[in-house]
Amino acid sequence: MYIKESVAEVELVNRCLLHDKKAESDLYQTYSSRLYGTCLKYAKNPTDAEDILQEGFIKIFRYLDYYRGEGSLEGWMRRIMINTSLNFYKRKNLFNKIIDFDDVHAVYPIEHEIIGKISFNELLLLVKGMPDGYRTVFSLNIMQGYTHKEIGEMMNISVSTSKSQLSRAKSFLREKILGLWSIEQGRIRLVDAVN
Repeated sequence: MYIKESVAEVELVNRCLLHDKKAESDLYQTYSSRLYGTCLKYAKNPTDAEDILQEGFIKIFRYLDYYRGEGSLEGWMRRIMINTSLNFYKRKNLFNKIIDFDDVHAVYPIEHEIIGKISFNELLLLVKGMPDGYRTVFSLNIMQGYTHKEIGEMMNISVSTSKSQLSRAKSFLREKILGLWSIEQGRIRLVDAVN
């Protein structure tokens, strides 16, 4: 079942379809900050996120007549931003497509108490520090809920490569989190020794 758009959104979309510049500006102002957050999840840096946002809005205005009013307008635009992000890096050939899933070692769960000690912002910084392919697959699977099959289709990679990228992303995060945990434990021991 689809969620019906509000009357104001339907009117705004209709005005945009008539190339009303004020309506286009209103649409951009209403959604750009939220969609920028989506772009940041997939971008390597804020500059790329801004480029992706601008390119995504060009596509939104170009293909707005394909929006049927079924589901969320914001969700439809978010999907365009995700696809734009993926294509942005495909053009730059930054995805590592040659990874054999059989070469990936098992990842062991991270202790729950370790994760509880890391702030959300620290975790986001760790995710941003991942190699591009890892970060993208991690974001699509863990944060957005896409299956490996869907990710493979979006990124033009195999399901096993998607699984491999996710496994390596988790290994990357595990190593970084455990490293932060070790540093923190060292600081605590140092403070205890001084006192």
